[in-house]
Amino acid sequence: MRRVTFDLDVLRTFVIGMELGSFARAAERLGRSTSAVSAQLKKLEEQADTPIFRKAGRGLSLTEAGETMLGYARRLIELNDEAALAIRDVELEGWVRLGLQEDFGEAVLPEVLGRFARAHPKVRIEARIGRSHELAERVLSGNLDIALAWHDGTTLPYSRHVADVQARWIGPAKPMEAGPHDGEALQLVVFEAPCLLRTVATETLDRAGRPWRMAFSSPSLGGIWAAVAAGLGLTIRTDIGLPANVRALAPGMLGLPPLPKMALHLHQKDAELDPIAARLAGILLQSAFEALPEGAEIKENLLKVA
Repeated sequence: MRRVTFDLDVLRTFVIGMELGSFARAAERLGRSTSAVSAQLKKLEEQADTPIFRKAGRGLSLTEAGETMLGYARRLIELNDEAALAIRDVELEGWVRLGLQEDFGEAVLPEVLGRFARAHPKVRIEARIGRSHELAERVLSGNLDIALAWHDGTTLPYSRHVADVQARWIGPAKPMEAGPHDGEALQLVVFEAPCLLRTVATETLDRAGRPWRMAFSSPSLGGIWAAVAAGLGLTIRTDIGLPANVRALAPGMLGLPPLPKMALHLHQKDAELDPIAARLAGILLQSAFEALPEGAEIKENLLKVA
């Protein structure tokens, strides 16, 4: 059997293009021409010695071999990047304090902790899951080194706008028989105040002239998901980290007004991060990028940070 050594640069272009949903966007992200990216994709098929893509309308979709290749490509790139970090900072020691919005707790945190711990086993991470206002306050007070959170209007001296993500109305996974009748209040499931997304939901409904009522509130995201799944009402979040028992409703469903995009920020305690926090921030942004839903608007080249 012919021994094949895949080109990691080609694999990275392949992964970025699939995650962005467009190889033209991948070319722009990587600072390359579309013809150069096309040449890389051709090289990948030559190395694989089997079709990776097939025509799908005006675009491309993956063959079965392509889907298999995508999974392995992600793993190879991850190992490559971990190795690069590990040999560059093999003696990195100390501790770092990380804050994450609750939405990212299950979707991103395990990946971040695993990748960082493998590359830097001597560094201790203290992680805190919280709401936007709480995380911003902890960064301002110096109790967190970095935090990834929705921007709630709080002005922080060192904060980077990394992405805009569409907010969505969220309902139960099971089919909904019908929405509220004309004049009936929409039942809302929300976090206890203060809560950024609670405010976004009520202000959006008020502007649309849509009556609403607080049907259920909870201090935890798990409580929100349980209430929505049980049919007590609707909530708003993004597509990130949705459990199987809820779903994002299609735009315009039940006559619901459109929601704005949420600005995702990386807050930093200091203008210049120390080497430990900088390494963690790179891995955090890479993992967050991979978790963002299709259509999210990336504000900076996260892949160069990791």
